[in-house]
Amino acid sequence: MTTSFFRFSLRTDIYSGSGARTMLPELIRGLGGRRAVLFTDKGVTKAGVTDQINIIFEQVAGPVQLAGVFDEIVQDAKASIVNQAAQFVKTCNADTLIALGGGSVLDTVKGVKWLLHKGQPDIRNILQDNVLENWPEAGPIPITHIAIPTTAGTGSEISPIAVIFNEQLQLKTNLIHPFISADVAILDPELTVHLPPRITAFTGFDALTHAVEAYFSPKANPMTDAFALHSIRLIIDNLPNAVTRGDHLESRAQMLIASSMAIAAFTLSMAVIPVHNFAHVFGAKFGIPHGLANAVLLPNVMAGLPDLYLPRIQDFVRLLGIAVPSQDAEACLSRFVQFIRDFRKNVGLPDTFAEFKLNGDQLQGLVSRVQTDPAGIAYRIPEQVIVKVIKEVSGLDR
Repeated sequence: MTTSFFRFSLRTDIYSGSGARTMLPELIRGLGGRRAVLFTDKGVTKAGVTDQINIIFEQVAGPVQLAGVFDEIVQDAKASIVNQAAQFVKTCNADTLIALGGGSVLDTVKGVKWLLHKGQPDIRNILQDNVLENWPEAGPIPITHIAIPTTAGTGSEISPIAVIFNEQLQLKTNLIHPFISADVAILDPELTVHLPPRITAFTGFDALTHAVEAYFSPKANPMTDAFALHSIRLIIDNLPNAVTRGDHLESRAQMLIASSMAIAAFTLSMAVIPVHNFAHVFGAKFGIPHGLANAVLLPNVMAGLPDLYLPRIQDFVRLLGIAVPSQDAEACLSRFVQFIRDFRKNVGLPDTFAEFKLNGDQLQGLVSRVQTDPAGIAYRIPEQVIVKVIKEVSGLDR
Protein backbone atom coordinates (compact mmCIF):
# COMPACT_ATOMS: atom_id res chain seq x y z
CA MET A 1 0.00 0.00 0.00
CA THR A 2 1.44 3.33 -1.03
CA THR A 3 -0.22 5.02 1.96
CA SER A 4 1.75 2.90 4.45
CA PHE A 5 4.61 4.49 6.36
CA PHE A 6 8.13 3.76 5.18
CA ARG A 7 11.59 5.31 5.35
CA PHE A 8 14.17 5.41 2.57
CA SER A 9 17.64 6.91 2.79
CA LEU A 10 21.14 6.42 1.43
CA ARG A 11 23.81 7.87 3.71
CA THR A 12 26.77 6.89 1.53
CA ASP A 13 27.91 9.07 -1.36
CA ILE A 14 28.57 6.94 -4.44
CA TYR A 15 31.26 7.72 -7.01
CA SER A 16 30.96 5.41 -10.01
CA GLY A 17 33.11 5.03 -13.10
CA SER A 18 36.37 3.70 -14.48
CA GLY A 19 39.32 5.28 -12.70
CA ALA A 20 37.16 6.66 -9.87
CA ARG A 21 39.72 5.27 -7.41
CA THR A 22 42.10 8.12 -8.27
CA MET A 23 39.81 10.46 -6.31
CA LEU A 24 40.58 8.60 -3.08
CA PRO A 25 43.17 10.96 -1.45
CA GLU A 26 41.10 14.04 -2.20
CA LEU A 27 37.94 12.42 -0.87
CA ILE A 28 39.72 11.49 2.35
CA ARG A 29 41.04 15.04 2.69
CA GLY A 30 37.57 16.44 2.14
CA LEU A 31 36.23 14.22 4.92
CA GLY A 32 38.90 15.46 7.31
CA GLY A 33 41.14 12.41 7.23
CA ARG A 34 44.93 12.53 7.31
CA ARG A 35 46.29 9.06 8.11
CA ALA A 36 44.60 6.11 6.44
CA VAL A 37 44.82 2.36 6.87
CA LEU A 38 43.99 0.20 3.87
CA PHE A 39 42.20 -3.04 4.73
CA THR A 40 41.99 -5.91 2.27
CA ASP A 41 42.74 -9.64 1.89
CA LYS A 42 45.57 -11.72 0.49
CA GLY A 43 43.65 -12.55 -2.68
CA VAL A 44 43.16 -8.88 -3.57
CA THR A 45 46.82 -8.19 -2.83
CA LYS A 46 47.98 -11.17 -4.91
CA ALA A 47 45.82 -9.96 -7.82
CA GLY A 48 47.69 -6.64 -7.77
CA VAL A 49 44.66 -4.57 -6.78
CA THR A 50 46.18 -3.40 -3.49
CA ASP A 51 49.09 -1.97 -5.46
CA GLN A 52 46.64 -0.03 -7.63
CA ILE A 53 45.57 1.83 -4.50
CA ASN A 54 49.05 2.16 -3.00
CA ILE A 55 50.39 3.83 -6.11
CA ILE A 56 47.79 6.58 -5.91
CA PHE A 57 49.19 7.71 -2.57
CA GLU A 58 52.77 7.39 -3.85
CA GLN A 59 52.09 9.54 -6.90
CA VAL A 60 49.94 12.22 -5.28
CA ALA A 61 51.69 14.55 -2.88
CA GLY A 62 49.43 15.98 -0.24
CA PRO A 63 48.38 15.99 3.38
CA VAL A 64 46.84 12.50 3.27
CA GLN A 65 49.16 9.58 4.03
CA LEU A 66 48.70 5.82 3.79
CA ALA A 67 49.80 4.85 7.28
CA GLY A 68 49.55 1.09 6.83
CA VAL A 69 48.12 -1.89 4.96
CA PHE A 70 46.33 -4.76 6.72
CA ASP A 71 45.60 -7.65 4.35
CA GLU A 72 44.92 -10.42 6.87
CA ILE A 73 41.13 -10.39 6.43
CA VAL A 74 39.59 -13.78 5.65
CA GLN A 75 36.25 -15.14 4.50
CA ASP A 76 33.19 -14.55 6.70
CA ALA A 77 34.39 -11.39 8.50
CA LYS A 78 35.65 -13.23 11.58
CA ALA A 79 35.39 -11.47 14.92
CA SER A 80 38.98 -12.28 15.88
CA ILE A 81 40.22 -10.52 12.75
CA VAL A 82 38.06 -7.49 13.58
CA ASN A 83 39.90 -7.30 16.91
CA GLN A 84 43.33 -7.53 15.26
CA ALA A 85 42.42 -4.94 12.64
CA ALA A 86 41.15 -2.48 15.23
CA GLN A 87 44.41 -2.80 17.15
CA PHE A 88 46.32 -2.17 13.89
CA VAL A 89 44.48 1.14 13.46
CA LYS A 90 45.59 2.20 16.91
CA THR A 91 49.18 1.12 16.23
CA CYS A 92 49.22 3.22 13.05
CA ASN A 93 47.66 6.21 14.83
CA ALA A 94 45.20 6.35 11.93
CA ASP A 95 41.99 8.33 11.57
CA THR A 96 40.70 6.86 8.30
CA LEU A 97 39.56 3.40 7.22
CA ILE A 98 39.75 2.26 3.59
CA ALA A 99 38.00 -1.04 2.84
CA LEU A 100 39.14 -2.65 -0.41
CA GLY A 101 37.64 -6.01 -1.26
CA GLY A 102 34.55 -8.16 -1.24
CA GLY A 103 31.87 -8.49 1.37
CA SER A 104 34.09 -10.01 4.06
CA VAL A 105 36.53 -7.11 3.89
CA LEU A 106 33.80 -4.48 3.77
CA ASP A 107 31.94 -6.03 6.72
CA THR A 108 35.12 -6.50 8.72
CA VAL A 109 35.94 -2.80 8.42
CA LYS A 110 32.43 -1.87 9.56
CA GLY A 111 33.06 -4.06 12.58
CA VAL A 112 36.38 -2.29 13.18
CA LYS A 113 34.70 1.11 12.96
CA TRP A 114 32.02 0.09 15.47
CA LEU A 115 34.51 -1.52 17.84
CA LEU A 116 36.74 1.56 17.85
CA HIS A 117 33.66 3.69 18.45
CA LYS A 118 32.69 1.51 21.42
CA GLY A 119 36.20 1.65 22.86
CA GLN A 120 36.17 -2.09 23.57
CA PRO A 121 39.05 -4.56 23.01
CA ASP A 122 37.05 -7.59 21.85
CA ILE A 123 33.99 -7.43 19.59
CA ARG A 124 32.99 -10.95 20.64
CA ASN A 125 32.06 -9.66 24.09
CA ILE A 126 29.54 -7.16 22.70
CA LEU A 127 28.34 -9.01 19.60
CA GLN A 128 26.97 -12.33 20.82
CA ASP A 129 23.66 -11.98 19.01
CA ASN A 130 22.07 -9.53 16.59
CA VAL A 131 22.81 -5.93 17.57
CA LEU A 132 20.41 -3.26 16.32
CA GLU A 133 21.20 0.35 17.18
CA ASN A 134 18.88 3.02 15.80
CA TRP A 135 19.09 6.77 15.41
CA PRO A 136 18.92 8.99 17.43
CA GLU A 137 20.41 6.77 20.14
CA ALA A 138 22.97 5.61 17.58
CA GLY A 139 24.69 8.78 16.42
CA PRO A 140 27.41 9.53 13.85
CA ILE A 141 30.77 7.80 14.22
CA PRO A 142 33.57 10.35 13.64
CA ILE A 143 35.91 8.00 11.77
CA THR A 144 36.50 8.69 8.08
CA HIS A 145 35.47 5.59 6.12
CA ILE A 146 35.68 4.84 2.40
CA ALA A 147 34.65 1.52 0.82
CA ILE A 148 35.91 0.24 -2.53
CA PRO A 149 34.27 -3.04 -3.59
CA THR A 150 36.25 -5.44 -5.75
CA THR A 151 33.25 -7.73 -6.26
CA ALA A 152 29.75 -6.92 -7.45
CA GLY A 153 27.47 -8.77 -5.09
CA THR A 154 27.24 -7.93 -1.41
CA GLY A 155 26.60 -4.21 -1.81
CA SER A 156 28.18 -3.91 1.63
CA GLU A 157 29.87 -0.68 0.56
CA ILE A 158 26.65 1.25 1.20
CA SER A 159 24.74 -0.91 3.67
CA PRO A 160 24.33 -0.16 7.40
CA ILE A 161 24.65 -3.87 8.18
CA ALA A 162 27.70 -6.01 8.87
CA VAL A 163 27.53 -9.78 9.18
CA ILE A 164 30.27 -10.82 11.61
CA PHE A 165 31.15 -14.45 12.34
CA ASN A 166 31.64 -15.01 16.07
CA GLU A 167 33.92 -18.04 16.08
CA GLN A 168 33.38 -18.69 19.79
CA LEU A 169 29.65 -19.13 19.19
CA GLN A 170 29.98 -20.53 15.64
CA LEU A 171 27.29 -18.00 14.71
CA LYS A 172 26.93 -15.30 12.08
CA THR A 173 25.62 -12.21 13.82
CA ASN A 174 24.10 -9.08 12.30
CA LEU A 175 25.43 -5.71 13.39
CA ILE A 176 23.02 -2.96 12.32
CA HIS A 177 23.87 0.70 12.91
CA PRO A 178 22.88 3.65 10.70
CA PHE A 179 26.40 5.10 10.74
CA ILE A 180 28.63 2.06 10.18
CA SER A 181 28.13 2.38 6.44
CA ALA A 182 30.93 4.10 4.54
CA ASP A 183 30.94 7.86 4.06
CA VAL A 184 31.88 7.26 0.43
CA ALA A 185 31.70 4.23 -1.87
CA ILE A 186 33.92 4.13 -4.96
CA LEU A 187 32.56 1.86 -7.69
CA ASP A 188 35.48 1.42 -10.08
CA PRO A 189 34.95 -1.44 -12.54
CA GLU A 190 38.66 -1.58 -13.33
CA LEU A 191 39.19 -3.07 -9.87
CA THR A 192 36.85 -6.01 -10.56
CA VAL A 193 38.32 -7.34 -13.82
CA HIS A 194 40.66 -9.67 -11.89
CA LEU A 195 37.73 -11.71 -10.58
CA PRO A 196 37.53 -15.29 -11.89
CA PRO A 197 34.31 -16.20 -13.75
CA ARG A 198 32.97 -18.40 -10.95
CA ILE A 199 33.34 -15.72 -8.28
CA THR A 200 31.88 -13.14 -10.64
CA ALA A 201 28.89 -15.43 -11.10
CA PHE A 202 28.12 -16.23 -7.50
CA THR A 203 28.70 -12.71 -6.20
CA GLY A 204 26.27 -11.59 -8.89
CA PHE A 205 23.76 -14.09 -7.53
CA ASP A 206 24.23 -12.58 -4.10
CA ALA A 207 23.03 -9.25 -5.49
CA LEU A 208 20.18 -10.99 -7.30
CA THR A 209 19.06 -12.63 -4.06
CA HIS A 210 19.12 -9.29 -2.24
CA ALA A 211 16.88 -7.78 -4.90
CA VAL A 212 14.43 -10.70 -4.98
CA GLU A 213 14.10 -10.85 -1.20
CA ALA A 214 13.63 -7.08 -1.08
CA TYR A 215 10.79 -7.15 -3.61
CA PHE A 216 8.90 -9.89 -1.78
CA SER A 217 9.47 -8.45 1.68
CA PRO A 218 6.37 -7.54 3.71
CA LYS A 219 8.08 -4.17 4.22
CA ALA A 220 8.64 -3.47 0.52
CA ASN A 221 7.61 -0.04 -0.68
CA PRO A 222 7.55 1.75 -4.05
CA MET A 223 11.12 3.00 -3.71
CA THR A 224 12.63 -0.34 -2.67
CA ASP A 225 10.62 -1.96 -5.48
CA ALA A 226 12.16 0.44 -7.99
CA PHE A 227 15.70 -0.30 -6.82
CA ALA A 228 15.06 -4.06 -6.65
CA LEU A 229 13.46 -4.36 -10.07
CA HIS A 230 16.05 -2.26 -11.89
CA SER A 231 18.85 -4.12 -10.13
CA ILE A 232 17.44 -7.44 -11.36
CA ARG A 233 17.21 -6.10 -14.90
CA LEU A 234 20.85 -4.98 -14.78
CA ILE A 235 21.96 -8.36 -13.44
CA ILE A 236 20.04 -10.32 -16.06
CA ASP A 237 21.47 -8.12 -18.82
CA ASN A 238 25.07 -7.94 -17.61
CA LEU A 239 26.06 -10.89 -15.43
CA PRO A 240 26.50 -13.42 -18.28
CA ASN A 241 28.74 -10.97 -20.14
CA ALA A 242 30.75 -10.16 -17.00
CA VAL A 243 31.30 -13.89 -16.48
CA THR A 244 32.38 -14.72 -20.03
CA ARG A 245 34.15 -11.43 -20.81
CA GLY A 246 35.78 -10.48 -17.54
CA ASP A 247 37.47 -7.37 -18.94
CA HIS A 248 34.23 -5.88 -20.29
CA LEU A 249 34.16 -2.70 -18.22
CA GLU A 250 30.61 -1.69 -19.10
CA SER A 251 29.19 -4.98 -17.80
CA ARG A 252 31.42 -4.79 -14.73
CA ALA A 253 30.28 -1.21 -14.04
CA GLN A 254 26.60 -2.11 -14.40
CA MET A 255 27.02 -5.04 -12.02
CA LEU A 256 28.57 -2.78 -9.37
CA ILE A 257 25.63 -0.41 -9.70
CA ALA A 258 23.18 -3.31 -9.54
CA SER A 259 24.85 -4.60 -6.39
CA SER A 260 24.53 -1.25 -4.61
CA MET A 261 20.93 -0.83 -5.71
CA ALA A 262 20.03 -4.35 -4.57
CA ILE A 263 21.46 -3.94 -1.08
CA ALA A 264 19.74 -0.57 -0.71
CA ALA A 265 16.41 -2.23 -1.45
CA PHE A 266 17.25 -5.18 0.80
CA THR A 267 18.36 -3.26 3.89
CA LEU A 268 15.53 -0.74 3.67
CA SER A 269 12.83 -3.41 3.47
CA MET A 270 14.46 -6.21 5.44
CA ALA A 271 12.03 -8.44 7.27
CA VAL A 272 11.48 -11.94 5.90
CA ILE A 273 14.71 -13.26 4.33
CA PRO A 274 14.53 -17.06 4.24
CA VAL A 275 17.17 -17.51 1.52
CA HIS A 276 19.70 -15.61 3.60
CA ASN A 277 18.53 -17.52 6.68
CA PHE A 278 19.57 -20.79 5.03
CA ALA A 279 22.72 -19.30 3.45
CA HIS A 280 24.05 -18.05 6.78
CA VAL A 281 23.77 -21.52 8.27
CA PHE A 282 25.43 -23.31 5.34
CA GLY A 283 28.15 -20.67 5.28
CA ALA A 284 28.88 -20.79 9.00
CA LYS A 285 28.89 -24.59 9.27
CA PHE A 286 30.51 -25.63 5.99
CA GLY A 287 32.46 -22.56 4.85
CA ILE A 288 30.39 -22.22 1.68
CA PRO A 289 30.84 -18.74 0.16
CA HIS A 290 27.75 -16.65 0.82
CA GLY A 291 27.02 -15.81 -2.81
CA LEU A 292 27.33 -19.45 -3.86
CA ALA A 293 25.04 -20.50 -1.02
CA ASN A 294 22.44 -17.98 -2.16
CA ALA A 295 22.75 -19.14 -5.77
CA VAL A 296 22.07 -22.77 -4.90
CA LEU A 297 19.31 -22.00 -2.41
CA LEU A 298 17.30 -19.24 -4.12
CA PRO A 299 15.04 -21.31 -6.41
CA ASN A 300 14.58 -24.11 -3.89
CA VAL A 301 13.53 -21.77 -1.10
CA MET A 302 11.12 -19.93 -3.39
CA ALA A 303 9.57 -23.20 -4.51
CA GLY A 304 9.38 -24.45 -0.91
CA LEU A 305 7.68 -21.33 0.51
CA PRO A 306 5.15 -20.36 -2.18
CA ASP A 307 2.88 -18.41 0.16
CA LEU A 308 5.60 -15.76 0.57
CA TYR A 309 5.83 -15.11 -3.17
CA LEU A 310 2.41 -15.79 -4.68
CA PRO A 311 0.76 -12.46 -3.69
CA ARG A 312 3.19 -10.38 -5.80
CA ILE A 313 4.60 -12.86 -8.33
CA GLN A 314 2.33 -11.92 -11.25
CA ASP A 315 3.27 -8.24 -11.17
CA PHE A 316 6.90 -9.23 -10.61
CA VAL A 317 7.25 -11.33 -13.76
CA ARG A 318 5.23 -8.80 -15.75
CA LEU A 319 7.39 -5.86 -14.70
CA LEU A 320 10.58 -7.77 -15.44
CA GLY A 321 9.29 -9.13 -18.72
CA ILE A 322 10.98 -12.47 -18.11
CA ALA A 323 7.85 -14.58 -18.29
CA VAL A 324 4.40 -14.24 -19.77
CA PRO A 325 2.09 -13.45 -16.85
CA SER A 326 -0.54 -16.04 -16.12
CA GLN A 327 -3.87 -15.81 -14.34
CA ASP A 328 -2.50 -18.64 -12.22
CA ALA A 329 -0.05 -17.22 -9.65
CA GLU A 330 1.41 -20.65 -9.00
CA ALA A 331 2.25 -21.01 -12.68
CA CYS A 332 4.01 -17.62 -12.59
CA LEU A 333 6.07 -18.69 -9.59
CA SER A 334 6.98 -21.96 -11.26
CA ARG A 335 8.12 -20.08 -14.37
CA PHE A 336 10.28 -17.70 -12.39
CA VAL A 337 11.86 -20.51 -10.37
CA GLN A 338 12.74 -22.26 -13.64
CA PHE A 339 14.08 -18.99 -15.05
CA ILE A 340 16.44 -18.71 -12.07
CA ARG A 341 17.58 -22.31 -12.50
CA ASP A 342 18.30 -21.71 -16.19
CA PHE A 343 20.05 -18.39 -15.52
CA ARG A 344 22.19 -20.01 -12.83
CA LYS A 345 23.22 -22.77 -15.23
CA ASN A 346 23.96 -20.18 -17.92
CA VAL A 347 26.56 -18.50 -15.69
CA GLY A 348 28.15 -21.81 -14.72
CA LEU A 349 26.93 -22.30 -11.17
CA PRO A 350 25.85 -25.61 -9.60
CA ASP A 351 22.38 -26.55 -8.39
CA THR A 352 23.57 -28.34 -5.24
CA PHE A 353 26.44 -28.30 -2.72
CA ALA A 354 27.70 -31.67 -3.97
CA GLU A 355 31.24 -30.27 -4.46
CA PHE A 356 31.53 -29.79 -0.69
CA LYS A 357 30.96 -33.52 -0.15
CA LEU A 358 28.53 -33.13 2.72
CA ASN A 359 27.44 -36.27 4.53
CA GLY A 360 24.39 -37.20 6.50
CA ASP A 361 26.11 -36.81 9.87
CA GLN A 362 27.14 -33.23 9.02
CA LEU A 363 23.53 -32.34 8.24
CA GLN A 364 22.31 -33.34 11.69
CA GLY A 365 21.13 -30.34 13.65
CA LEU A 366 20.75 -28.06 10.64
CA VAL A 367 16.99 -27.67 11.19
CA SER A 368 17.50 -26.08 14.59
CA ARG A 369 20.36 -23.96 13.25
CA VAL A 370 18.13 -22.56 10.52
CA GLN A 371 15.32 -21.85 12.95
CA THR A 372 17.57 -20.14 15.50
CA ASP A 373 19.78 -18.21 13.08
CA PRO A 374 19.50 -14.44 13.75
CA ALA A 375 18.33 -13.91 10.15
CA GLY A 376 15.29 -16.05 10.89
CA ILE A 377 13.89 -14.10 13.81
CA ALA A 378 11.17 -12.35 11.81
CA TYR A 379 10.01 -15.52 10.06
CA ARG A 380 10.34 -19.05 11.41
CA ILE A 381 10.65 -21.41 8.46
CA PRO A 382 8.51 -24.54 8.94
CA GLU A 383 10.51 -27.63 9.81
CA GLN A 384 9.18 -29.67 6.89
CA VAL A 385 10.33 -26.98 4.43
CA ILE A 386 13.80 -26.87 5.99
CA VAL A 387 14.15 -30.65 5.73
CA LYS A 388 12.98 -30.59 2.10
CA VAL A 389 15.37 -27.80 1.06
CA ILE A 390 18.34 -29.38 2.86
CA LYS A 391 17.69 -32.67 1.10
CA GLU A 392 17.43 -30.94 -2.29
CA VAL A 393 20.60 -28.86 -2.03
CA SER A 394 22.88 -31.23 -0.12
CA GLY A 395 23.79 -33.23 -3.21
CA LEU A 396 23.59 -36.51 -1.34
CA ASP A 397 21.30 -38.05 -3.93
CA ARG A 398 23.86 -37.60 -6.72
